[in-house]
Amino acid sequence: MDDPNQLAALLRDRLRLHEGPPSRRLAGAIADLAETGTLLPGTRLPSERDLAAAVGMSRGTVAVALNALCERGLCERRQGSGTYLTATASFTGLLTSGPVLADLSASVVPDPSHLLLPPLDTADLLRTPSGHGYDPQGDPRLRALLGGDVLITTGAQQGIDLAARALLRPGDRVLVGDPTYGGALGVFLRAGAVAVPVDLSDERAVAEAIRRHRPALAFAVSVDNPTGALPDLRPLAALAAAGEVTLLEDRTLASLVFEDGPPTPLAEIHPYGTVTVGSLSKVLWGGLRVGWLRAAPPLLARLAEQKLDADLASSAVSQRLAAELLERNPVEPWLAELARRRDHLSAALATALPEWDWTPPAGGLSLWVRLPGTDATHFADIAREHGVAVAPGPMFSPDGRHRDRIRISFALPPTLLDQAVSLLTRAWSAR
Repeated sequence: MDDPNQLAALLRDRLRLHEGPPSRRLAGAIADLAETGTLLPGTRLPSERDLAAAVGMSRGTVAVALNALCERGLCERRQGSGTYLTATASFTGLLTSGPVLADLSASVVPDPSHLLLPPLDTADLLRTPSGHGYDPQGDPRLRALLGGDVLITTGAQQGIDLAARALLRPGDRVLVGDPTYGGALGVFLRAGAVAVPVDLSDERAVAEAIRRHRPALAFAVSVDNPTGALPDLRPLAALAAAGEVTLLEDRTLASLVFEDGPPTPLAEIHPYGTVTVGSLSKVLWGGLRVGWLRAAPPLLARLAEQKLDADLASSAVSQRLAAELLERNPVEPWLAELARRRDHLSAALATALPEWDWTPPAGGLSLWVRLPGTDATHFADIAREHGVAVAPGPMFSPDGRHRDRIRISFALPPTLLDQAVSLLTRAWSAR
């Protein structure tokens, strides 16, 4: 981004989120833009002189900030060319970074070992209704098991991407929670939309945001990711229906609620303007890459067009296997095991790291932990050096907030959770 004034406009709100001398605040603000994907790896930053003039700081202050970012590995200086952003700890980085001894960064089913496998051979897996395997809406048997009128996608992430392609245009506003699912924030950014953070369970805040921003879309997560909370989203749905705002509800964690049943689908309140995203990745296994979209017929037709453009159809083999697994694997045993693992990690952390705190999650796969007096991104770097991966809080915010939070998954087996806690304790001592 060579335009210093454009960068200064992006930095303005973020500078207020950081404390300390101007150089530290500037470095933190630029890091926020990089870590949330607003500034992409390879972006060329303005010269020190131009950036200093744009943000109203001295050239020396800007130089100190850029040097600090280079030391953290977020920037590199190229002789005769300028300063460039390097690869950052973005959401996608969780899935592409190097091996660690214990990975708590991704909220995923760690392996398929909990599944009761069906007695299938290769010929069974290759049988499809069409014969050729290109079934654009998906395998009829799987669709029936999922409730009928759905469009099968290659995971929930593709579902969110298809919805963004169908419903958003550059410059559109999208209401989002803060924190919220980082993968969706990346999709909206790539679509050219602007994510507007708002408390989606606050009726007055939502009404004001709809009036002020006239959003094209509101993105809601039924079981909040990363917090594991169960927000009351019914007022949001009612206001969206009244204001003709389309809802995109992510229900990938809806069946993983430990005490109460799944939350009410928003489509029951806003039936003609809600797109629902679902997935088998959290209850069966992510490697299947099977998700789905549900919407009223006109909306679903638009989404199906985007699916055809994207990849014609999802894997017929994965869908056939998913149908077999779904029939043989009710969610209740896995949910009970997740509750045990949640309690195991919580107890181990409370003993080893009593200064950390979190609200026990009502559902999902993760804890949303507050680190007192510590920058989460900095701690994530130290933790990785000690062999354990965690997800820093800014990855779940459109504005790079939650710098004192990390998301850690409790889905690993207890022996690995114990190992992870030991590594986290060493990293905490070394920070």
